[in-house]
Amino acid sequence: MTLVWKLLRQHISIPQLAGFFLANLFGMTIVLLGFQFYHDVASALTAEDSFMRSGFLVINKKIGTGSTLSTEANHFSDAEIDDIESQDFITALGTFTSAAYKADANMSVNGTSVLNNGEISFESIPNQFVEVPLKAWKYTPGSKEIPIILPKIYLTMYNFGFAQIHSLPKISEGLVGLVDFYIHIHANGYTDTYRGKVIGFSNRLSSILVPQAFMDWSNQRYAPHQSVAPTRLILTVKNPSDGHFTKYLDKKGYEQENDKLDAEKTTYFLRLLVTIVIIIGLVISALSFYILMLSIYLLLQKNSEKLENLLLIGYTPRQVAWPYRKLTLVLNFGVLLIAFVILFAVRCYYMSIVESLFPNLDDRGVWPTLLVGFVLFILVSTFNHIAIGRKVIHIWKYRN
Repeated sequence: MTLVWKLLRQHISIPQLAGFFLANLFGMTIVLLGFQFYHDVASALTAEDSFMRSGFLVINKKIGTGSTLSTEANHFSDAEIDDIESQDFITALGTFTSAAYKADANMSVNGTSVLNNGEISFESIPNQFVEVPLKAWKYTPGSKEIPIILPKIYLTMYNFGFAQIHSLPKISEGLVGLVDFYIHIHANGYTDTYRGKVIGFSNRLSSILVPQAFMDWSNQRYAPHQSVAPTRLILTVKNPSDGHFTKYLDKKGYEQENDKLDAEKTTYFLRLLVTIVIIIGLVISALSFYILMLSIYLLLQKNSEKLENLLLIGYTPRQVAWPYRKLTLVLNFGVLLIAFVILFAVRCYYMSIVESLFPNLDDRGVWPTLLVGFVLFILVSTFNHIAIGRKVIHIWKYRN
């Protein structure tokens, strides 16, 4: 086969093969990078909150203007709550219960003070909406330790504010043990200090979440003669896109918190952008495939007389086609390897940025993208193999 290759390698156009190689490398890199970037980033945008049940909606009253701009106007009355709960499209409903007293807190991370006597607010929701084991989300009246879930903004403020300024290490959600949280309550003649046992962070909360048992007990202890009507409701519906549900909200002057909707919109546009990029990469790869096949066809045509002589002296079409198939296989594999190297280099760069924005992001790895690359390599190499074989057989039959 070495002699056959030496005979057939004449007329090979190095510029044409280099053009194919670079174009295919460019297209393959675009496809793999687009797929990997979406694979890495989409998980951060679509991740469900690990501490609050998925599939629920939060609604509140639309903020009024003028004479309707008042705290009371934004509260839900018992009659309004009963009316919402009686609707056929509602499957479950709960209220956000707020603390009727004021409290201060001290927060430190790994022994470094972050928050000193800052005023904080508490909220609680029914346990059925909290995705936490009951033994971890339990409070015994009178206990000085309270399980709490902090808003993720606390973690973000520490990582991108305090930690950067003071050259401290950033922390992720898995390092909640480094967070010390103490709550100080001065109300109704009592002065008590509680240790907040941080069990996690939530991106759906704007205040500290505590067990319903602690909220009921503490409101009775520190503000027995005060009651705070809920301003937000948490509920589940049979179909969030049901026209009856949306019409009911508009009719009553309610609105749905759109944090999940914004995430879905962002993910949709990200998916659309990545799809366009991948299509462009595939088009470039297809054009490079065309360039390669055109080069091979021209090479075969120039060597048609030599091919005929080889076939006449006993070489099979498969033996004659093998040097060209080997050439395309080596080129395609070289493209794949270099594309992988570029993929790893670029990913290392952008993942440092992504992980700083989403400290709790799970690294899904690159195996799916590597699989996509190998699939493309096999497909392109198979097409080359078939096309070259058909061309050689065509020349053989034509000469005969």
